[in-house]
Amino acid sequence: MSKPKIGVYVCACGINIASKVDVDEVRDFAADLPHVAVSRTSKYTCSEPGQDVIQQDIRDGLINRVVVASCTPRMHEPTFQRALSSEGLNPYFFEMANIREHVSWITEDPEEATEKAKRLVRSAVSRVVHHAALEARQEPVTKAALVVGGGIAGIQASLKIAESGYQVYLVEKEPTIGGKMAQLDKTFPTLDCSI
Repeated sequence: MSKPKIGVYVCACGINIASKVDVDEVRDFAADLPHVAVSRTSKYTCSEPGQDVIQQDIRDGLINRVVVASCTPRMHEPTFQRALSSEGLNPYFFEMANIREHVSWITEDPEEATEKAKRLVRSAVSRVVHHAALEARQEPVTKAALVVGGGIAGIQASLKIAESGYQVYLVEKEPTIGGKMAQLDKTFPTLDCSI
């Protein structure tokens, strides 16, 4: 892979982010970071026009890595990875900085919010430089569980897993199961038999 050329895309998310974070200041800050070739803002980066900007920068050869500063990766990481893939860029050359939930929604002071957003963007840029091209794969899974320890907790866990329809292997180093509880005659406060 050639030298990293990073595109940073800072999302205003309507007013979700822009009400607390100065997105233009974050964009300008990112433009001066090492390996950053393009730094842009948009109102909604996850929208089709927002993705088109990223894809056009890839097609034009301006960038080969992408950082998006917007909302949670849980919501839009697959969206942006598909956008990269559609342009022939490995989807793992992507990093997100969550400046909505981690900054604008929880930081009262706009100056503090902007500074925190800058730190998160700088971290994402630093990380994406070291990303390697990966390929998704599927691995076979044995639908069984191994529970180590045949005490009360191990027995209970084994029963719950078995009730869910999975094969369970319960391993205990002692000759009997039940742990310390099985060694007691009666339990407090009812003096019931522990077994």
